[in-house]
Amino acid sequence: MKHLFFVAFGLTMAFISRSQELKVTGPDGHLDLMLSVADGRPVYKLHYNGKTFLENAPLGLNTTMGDFTRDLVLTGHRTKKITETYTLNRSKQSQVHYEANELVATFQNAKKQQVDMVFRVSDHDVAFCYALPRQSGRAGTAVLQEATGFRFPLQTTTFLTPQSDAMIGWKRTKPSYEESYKADVPMDTPSQYGKGYTFPCLFRIGREGWVLVSETGVDSRYCASRLSEYRSGGLYQIAFPMAEENDGNGTVAPAFSLPGRTPWRTITVGETLKPVVETTAPWDVVQPLYATAHHYQLGKGVWSWILGQDNSINYDDQVKYIDFAAAMGYQYVLIDNWWDKNIGRKRMEALIRYAHSKKTDVFLWYSSSGYWNDIEQGPVNMMDNPIIRKREMKWLQSQGVKGIKVDFFGGDKQETMRLYESILSDADDHGLMVIFHGATLPRGWERMYPNFAGSEAVLASENMVFTQAACDQEAFNACLHPFIRNAVAAMEFGGSFLNKRLNRNNDGGSTRRTTDAFQLAVAVLFQNPVQFFALAPNNLEDTAPVSLDFMKQVPTTWDETRFIDGYPGKYIVLARSHGADWYIAGINAQKQAIKLKMDLSAFGNKKNTAQLITDNKERAPVMTELHTKQVELVLQPEGGFVIKR
Repeated sequence: MKHLFFVAFGLTMAFISRSQELKVTGPDGHLDLMLSVADGRPVYKLHYNGKTFLENAPLGLNTTMGDFTRDLVLTGHRTKKITETYTLNRSKQSQVHYEANELVATFQNAKKQQVDMVFRVSDHDVAFCYALPRQSGRAGTAVLQEATGFRFPLQTTTFLTPQSDAMIGWKRTKPSYEESYKADVPMDTPSQYGKGYTFPCLFRIGREGWVLVSETGVDSRYCASRLSEYRSGGLYQIAFPMAEENDGNGTVAPAFSLPGRTPWRTITVGETLKPVVETTAPWDVVQPLYATAHHYQLGKGVWSWILGQDNSINYDDQVKYIDFAAAMGYQYVLIDNWWDKNIGRKRMEALIRYAHSKKTDVFLWYSSSGYWNDIEQGPVNMMDNPIIRKREMKWLQSQGVKGIKVDFFGGDKQETMRLYESILSDADDHGLMVIFHGATLPRGWERMYPNFAGSEAVLASENMVFTQAACDQEAFNACLHPFIRNAVAAMEFGGSFLNKRLNRNNDGGSTRRTTDAFQLAVAVLFQNPVQFFALAPNNLEDTAPVSLDFMKQVPTTWDETRFIDGYPGKYIVLARSHGADWYIAGINAQKQAIKLKMDLSAFGNKKNTAQLITDNKERAPVMTELHTKQVELVLQPEGGFVIKR
């Protein structure tokens, strides 16, 4: 249930107005945004508790209708207070109470055309966008370029992942948001490809604190954006997709009808990392785009492909995984690429019936298909064609399939955003959830699309199977995601391996460096409403019962998330609640052990009992019953722990 109302206000907003200068402050009075005009160009800056987090950075956009980057005059403004309560069952917090102060500043260019710059400032978050009215006889416009920038103090270091070149990688499928992060590096360090950085982007402002930059509200009416390469003076700017993306198909410049607005850029500010990990900014400023007639059951599943690869996509192996899902009490099994060829539609119908007999439901894999890559894995040429797509989804619905995993998208152009939205909308018409892989970052989609069930958009579990190097870097990467990638959107990582060797028989391939307790912890640390874990039927025989029991119990949806301690790339400890239960999880990427002290009194009810799973000296998982609120434990290198209370 949602309650939304607006209240007029004055000085309580800490709002001041002088000639060509406006200031708006968050509800608790700590976060200030100052908007001004310098030589006809709008700029903004951010302070928190009087400390500079962003210095004067440019604003504006240049469109086919008119230029709103220069020769601008501030002609008016209006303000209001926003209070909203909403529910969200597929993210880090199920009940969100959002309060912000909104400033709408109206600017006029040399041709007397108007643009509104809309700013919302909450206690730790800023969201802003551009709104254009219908004017100059124009019913629509294209955006040629944005001047929007983020200018950081020069002591800032970065935690960023690069945007790749277009049309490179396996089967020419990049960019797919699957590049490696570099942590705590100077701003003037060039990116790997020279094409800037994918959202979200984390910055450490020396000893002052942290800034997380991203965007939200991207749908079929705009493109997805990224940050440019570093400019001089601490500046990064919004960059549109590369012309080469989607094999050159589609325009770089997004277009929308008038009146219309751009997506929201979001900035999360904190003296500590707590506001970064706990932010709800990506969902606070968006709304559901359509109502659904369906109830979607979120939950857990298994998939054979991660360890068995293409050879496991056959009828007999899928029966084994269906039986395994049933033994684990999981809701789903995912049948990956080539099912159309290796199993066939008629046998697939029989396989789905078998799954239903075991009280297990099915997700099926599809290629996004089309002219933008060289993918051969089937089914192909279905999801990109609206006529074929709807016919296919009707068949899926008739068979009782509950969801699809759609893979290998080709870029961030508006044309691709339309495809994402079309797939989601058509899928909802047929009662299907959708997970995207080889895909862009979801930008507010958990709230915007009721059947959206997660996206990859990360260097995920498959890379650990492909290379030993990815296994060697697993702990480092896992200690980044709660602060960056998973802080702004669901992340379908497909992990929590319990095999020591990453192949189907647990006897070859890459060697996992992390402990079983680490793998249990990431089931809590990595949030996605539908989780397909990298478990295998052999785990019923070769894995410690304590690990299997935990993986049977762990939820995939959460009511609250609290950051406890950590540093990006080194270690992370956080807590999530599900109903009356709290799950506290931690992992360590450092070469030395960490001693932790925790007070459990803030988590759960008044009982003093809890279950701790951690590593013993042999790095095997052990469970201990806790009967005190004060806990001391040692977090081993590449190890982890979970507490259920």
